[in-house]
Amino acid sequence: MATPPSRAGTKGVPRARREEQILAAATEEFGSRGYAAASLPAVAARVGVTKTLLHQYFGAKQDLYLACLTPVGDRLVAVMRAAVAEGAAAGPSVTAPSAAGPSVTGPSVTAPSAAAPSAAAPPAAAGTPLLVLRAIFTALEGRREAWFLVYETSLPPDSEAARRAAEYRAAVNRLAAEGTAGLLAAAGHEDPLDADALNHVWQGLVATLVRWWIKHPDQSPDAMARRCARLFAVAAALAPGAAQGDVPGNLPGGAG
Repeated sequence: MATPPSRAGTKGVPRARREEQILAAATEEFGSRGYAAASLPAVAARVGVTKTLLHQYFGAKQDLYLACLTPVGDRLVAVMRAAVAEGAAAGPSVTAPSAAGPSVTGPSVTAPSAAAPSAAAPPAAAGTPLLVLRAIFTALEGRREAWFLVYETSLPPDSEAARRAAEYRAAVNRLAAEGTAGLLAAAGHEDPLDADALNHVWQGLVATLVRWWIKHPDQSPDAMARRCARLFAVAAALAPGAAQGDVPGNLPGGAG
């Protein structure tokens, strides 16, 4: 008969706290190195425990990955959906955050003060993606590398972790596809290839922003949202025909 796991943890650390430490260390290891290259001894060393203890707490490597992936994936999909719903409910009243102003909270945030004022995209177009980005940054704060767990390519193809990651990616893709197609349709553009291309651009942009954010740990989620607002405003000003409203000047919301 197997011995029930101790509730005392190791070295006086409560089990629940030790599990949190292991999950945080494993998330960083998996997110920064990928599943195949990640090392359980390295995870154990980060926490100051043995590899045996990792197995006692979480089982095999795939099980530990799944334990890291599930809460991150659930939270990311939930906050993205909530941000899209908030943007849709607020409609044109949602605008970009001030470069030095308050955090992005929906209808109350203001237009960027340090960007080109006349060539910005319509408020609804600017607001929803910024709400989505801020939601992503907020969800990832403290475990920024967790974003890449959803997109890991070296997972064993028949594993539960790979299946779950694919489900999260599909959910994100659906949100992105709906957002890009909806924005283009609102601007009078119905070409499905345009929507598909914009979908790919948007998702690549989010991944790039997260990578940049990881390299700048001093940047808070609110600071990142304000930075994105400034960058979006500049991009809108550079778009051909932006001043005449001929081309949608911003990336759509609906995904990360």
